[in-house]
Amino acid sequence: MKFLHASLVAVLFLGMASNSGAAPLSLRECLIKAHDNNPALKSIAWDSRIAEDNGRLASAAKYPRIDATAGYTMQLDPQAVKIDGFTAETQEPDFATAGLAATYTLYDFGRRNARIRQAHAYTKAASQSFLSTSGDYALQVIAAYFGILETQRLIQAADEEVAQITEHRRIAQVLFEEGVVTRNDVLQADVRLASARQKQLAVISKRDNDWLLLNFLTGSDPGFRGELDDATTLINSRQNTPETPDILGNRHDIKAEKQILDAREFEVQENRNNYSPEIYTRLSMDYVQNDKVREQTIYSATVGIRINLFDGYAAQAVHDRAIKKRSQQQDALRLAEQRARLEIATARNDANVAQERISVTEAAIKQSEENLRINEERYQARVGIASEVLDAQTLVTQTKTDYYRALYDYQTATARLQNARGEL
Repeated sequence: MKFLHASLVAVLFLGMASNSGAAPLSLRECLIKAHDNNPALKSIAWDSRIAEDNGRLASAAKYPRIDATAGYTMQLDPQAVKIDGFTAETQEPDFATAGLAATYTLYDFGRRNARIRQAHAYTKAASQSFLSTSGDYALQVIAAYFGILETQRLIQAADEEVAQITEHRRIAQVLFEEGVVTRNDVLQADVRLASARQKQLAVISKRDNDWLLLNFLTGSDPGFRGELDDATTLINSRQNTPETPDILGNRHDIKAEKQILDAREFEVQENRNNYSPEIYTRLSMDYVQNDKVREQTIYSATVGIRINLFDGYAAQAVHDRAIKKRSQQQDALRLAEQRARLEIATARNDANVAQERISVTEAAIKQSEENLRINEERYQARVGIASEVLDAQTLVTQTKTDYYRALYDYQTATARLQNARGEL
């Protein structure tokens, strides 16, 4: 549920318009479906569970180890002793054995605690990595959602262009039949109409691909199509606010890198004391089937010390490797922080530029439509030429395309900025 809670932070900034009729598929619903059904997130979620089991495995060292043994031995000849020329057997030729022993490490100079803390750090890192990946997939859902809305607007613009060129061709055909213009005007209209239809098909194909991506991210059927809420917007009230020194404090990937660095440090601590002794205790009960002696069950208690004197320099190699892995992780953390700051800066710049593009292209739409109206009237009055009308129609489509792309580029950049700050 952490991903759901984190993803809905972005949805708090959503402006929803209430429409009559069937409720559209909202961005919030898509994020919830991605949390519940995304196959990649389901696979990644196992990392946290496996890390938790590794933590339990490391914590098992805090408890004694209890072993039970049983066996049956068959000998060719039993053992015997010689006393004054006589031979006396001391055991049966075939006998059963059984044992029960409990062993516990009393003190190992911190190696056990270091292993446990290392495992717990990896568990926290896996949890933070999952949240980071969840934010990335939430960003992909948002981008796909706005991508579909954008292509729907572009399809409308392409449909309008096809309709305008079709009408222009009809007028050119009428004027050609009246002998007012040459057949070249009709041919120009045919060529532009074919080009406009190709653009229309390309945008339709992009919309279908965006739907396939959104359905994959949300775990839906590939053929599913819904009505998206065209009024959905992301509002970033912190877009132009100065960045604080702890701007990376909410980044889950940075938190994961820091936890891994802690784990590397604990690994160094563990291997630093490989040549230190280990104090242990052992309680045991051993039974040997033997009717030739009086006592068959032996109870014992041991307090002992173990120390590694020489292992072919393996312990030193492990320690050196741990130090290098810690240094590597320190560099990885610095790299992650630099990349995070770069993501924040570029997303903020893209959002600011897209916001300016919206205001510029919004005004250009009205100007291009007025330009088209003038050129159409000039052509019908036979004081203008066909290419001017066709160019004006293309210009209208281009300005609308630029406007819609700026509009949804701003939404995507806003989502990227929120994700870069760790708010998704």
